[in-house]
Amino acid sequence: MNCGNGQIRIFAGNASRKFARRMCDYLGSPIGDNTTITFSKGNTFVRINECIRDKDVYLVQTIGLNPNNEFMELLFYIDAFKRASANSVSVIMPYFSYAKGDKKDEPRVSIRARVCADAIETAGADRMLTMDLHAAQVQGFFSKPVDHLYAQGLLAAYARHIGIVNKNTVVVSPDAGSAKRARSMADELGCPVAIGDKMRVDHNESAKVLEIIGNVKGKDCIVVDDFTISGGTLIDVAHGLKDKGAGKIYAFLSHVVLQEAGVKRIEESPIELLVSTDTVDCPAVVGSDKIRIVSAAPMFAEAVKAIHNREPVSNLFDHTPKRMLEMSFSQQLSLEDLGQKS
Repeated sequence: MNCGNGQIRIFAGNASRKFARRMCDYLGSPIGDNTTITFSKGNTFVRINECIRDKDVYLVQTIGLNPNNEFMELLFYIDAFKRASANSVSVIMPYFSYAKGDKKDEPRVSIRARVCADAIETAGADRMLTMDLHAAQVQGFFSKPVDHLYAQGLLAAYARHIGIVNKNTVVVSPDAGSAKRARSMADELGCPVAIGDKMRVDHNESAKVLEIIGNVKGKDCIVVDDFTISGGTLIDVAHGLKDKGAGKIYAFLSHVVLQEAGVKRIEESPIELLVSTDTVDCPAVVGSDKIRIVSAAPMFAEAVKAIHNREPVSNLFDHTPKRMLEMSFSQQLSLEDLGQKS
């Protein structure tokens, strides 16, 4: 796609090639030519196969299922672009798993999100574009501009699209930390809010939901959160809601990072449907009748177009292009699209 400031050149790391292709399909531009090789010893080699001198390039790499390898690949690509004389390098990180390490909440631990931010900027990135960081203040760890997108508008539109929003619907936060997210979603859908009281005691990626605060009896519930790894919190909330007399239960997430065991737990739970975006290429969800993936790639493509044309990205928050939603829902990623082999 040619814009006022020249052609948009989008490249992808191994973790986000499908996502980047969806962005390029939306923009009508070819994906950049680059190669990643992982050697037998585990070392990563990256190469750009076209001239990018004096061009503004956009590198798509999520940090999700294999965060350490994906992060090193990201740094190597940033370095390669700068050494190849790119005019600017914008990092598009649909999901940033290390954003959860945003504080020093116990003695002698690393603030991992800050270390990652420093490394990205030291490698030479000029800008960051991401979506629904676990803690929004992580933007402050970067001295370069950070454009922070939100899945809420896309997910709310999809909830309406499949007809699950009515006067009997309640939006539920699984814990106090997600209450602001739930309140915002509820305001957009015109629904009341309930909150789960969750306690986490260690680093085993599971937590216990102790109580549900709010009226959910006889109500259909939409549980909202930023991501899930094991599905444990969502399932605990679902059981808690059922114990309180709730009707149908849906889960809406910005990112899904499930393994096969987590998918199985979701399928055996009271959750009717789990909806998430495609920020993480998650093979484990393929074939699940209870998990539906809508594409955030068109939204990222619109943001890239705005950045490239020196326009405010915030326009996306005020007006959602109809074409963007149509493509997001039409790319309700089929099994083939998600990588299922025929």
